[in-house]
Amino acid sequence: MPWQARLQLDYRVERARTVARHQHDGPLRILRSLYPEGDTVCHTILVHPPGGLVGGDTLDLHIGVGADAHGLVTTPGATRFYRSDGALALQRTRIDLAPRARLEWLPLEAICHKGCLAENRLTLQLAPGAEFMGLDITALGLPHAGQLFESGRFLQHIDVPGVWLEHGQIDASDHRLLRGRGGLGGHACLGTFFFVAGSPISRARRDTALELARGLIAAHPLHTTAGASAANDRVLVVRVLAPMVESAMALLRHIWHLWRAQLWDRTAEAPRIWAT
Repeated sequence: MPWQARLQLDYRVERARTVARHQHDGPLRILRSLYPEGDTVCHTILVHPPGGLVGGDTLDLHIGVGADAHGLVTTPGATRFYRSDGALALQRTRIDLAPRARLEWLPLEAICHKGCLAENRLTLQLAPGAEFMGLDITALGLPHAGQLFESGRFLQHIDVPGVWLEHGQIDASDHRLLRGRGGLGGHACLGTFFFVAGSPISRARRDTALELARGLIAAHPLHTTAGASAANDRVLVVRVLAPMVESAMALLRHIWHLWRAQLWDRTAEAPRIWAT
C-alpha cells in the first residue's frame, strides 16, 4: 500500500531561542533538533524511515519560519525514488519565511533509480527581509555500482512565485539530453545551490558572493562543468555537473561555507549527522 506522509515543521523565536515545533502524519518525522551554534540557529534532522519512495507514495512537507527565526534542515540519508509500476512518486515541499527569517535547506541527494517515475517539487514564499539558502542534488542511477538510469522519468520543480522558476524533466529515453554536449554530457549527477532573498540583494553584496563562488570554482576539478550567476536581483545560483555525487556535494558545501560567512556573517557549522 502506498505511503501518504505529511509533516508540518514550524520555527519560532521563544525567549531569544529558535524553537522547532512539528506535527506529522505517516512515516515522515523529525529525528532531532540540535543547537551546535547556540540558541540562535536550530538544526533539525528530517527522516523518512521507509528509506525511499515507490510509485503511489507522496511526501508532503510544510516548513514555516517565523519572524527573526533561523532554522537549518538536513537529512541523514539520500532520498531514493525507486522503480515504479506506472504510478507517480511525489515529494512536495513548501517553505514560508516571515520577515527577517532565515532557513537553510540542506538535504542529501535525491537518487533516481532505474524505472522510477518521480517528481520533486519545492515552493518558496519569502517576506521582505527573509533569506534562504538551498541545496539540490540529483543522482541518476548508481553508476559506481553499475546501476545506470536506463529507464524512468524525473521532474524537478523549484518555484519562488513571481521571482524564479526552475522546471525540468529528465527522461531516460532522451539521449540527447543525457549525453549531448548541450545537455548533461554523460554526467550522472547535477547539483544546484541557491540563495533567495525576500528583498532585492544589493549590487555590492551580490557581486561579492558571485566573485567568491567563481574563484572557488576556477580552482576546482569540476571547473569546466560548474558556474555561478545571478538569476535576478533576488536569486543567486551555482550549478554543477559531475560524474559522481561526492565531488558535486563537496563543491556546493564549500560554496555554502563561503556564502554563509559573506552573506550572513556566520561561520558554517556542518550538521553533526554529516559526520556519521
